[in-house]
Amino acid sequence: MPGWLRKLVPSKNEREIRRLKAKLGAINELEPRLRALPDASLRAKTGELRERYEKAYAALGGDAKIRITEGAKDAVKKERKRIDEALEHILPEAFAVMREAARRALHMRHFDVQLLGGMVLHEGKIAEMKTGEGKTLVATLPVYLNAIAGRGVHVITVNEYLATRDAEWMGRAYNFLGLEVGVIVH
Repeated sequence: MPGWLRKLVPSKNEREIRRLKAKLGAINELEPRLRALPDASLRAKTGELRERYEKAYAALGGDAKIRITEGAKDAVKKERKRIDEALEHILPEAFAVMREAARRALHMRHFDVQLLGGMVLHEGKIAEMKTGEGKTLVATLPVYLNAIAGRGVHVITVNEYLATRDAEWMGRAYNFLGLEVGVIVH
């Protein structure tokens, strides 16, 4: 494709980044307000977000009691779509809350590119990051968002050392927001 045409027709990746950057603006707008909150008020955001998620989920016709049975794959897919759609309503604030909790509990602030990486992971896609770019910190964003749905979140890592280290390290941010963290090692 000629260079002039490439400028007019963005690549799939460029379109995807443009779509995600719209959410990024909403997250960044919340930062000053959340930074001004006392710790207890920031902690209370988890409960507030959970209530907003549950209302959005119910409005979409969600059924929290659905069980996976033979022949229920379509129902499960539809339910997952409802969960994801309900989580989209709270994504900007949930990411902003985790960003502020990480700043307070870990003395680390998610950069914009890490927020984009968190959105990509939340959508079930792969986000390629090099060593030292903050993969562990990025994962806190979709983990927190999906934990709000109350269904449990599992993070798998390559070895027991990293599993234990990351649970202790990032666990401080999760605990700050009222979530529990556990580690399974063999």
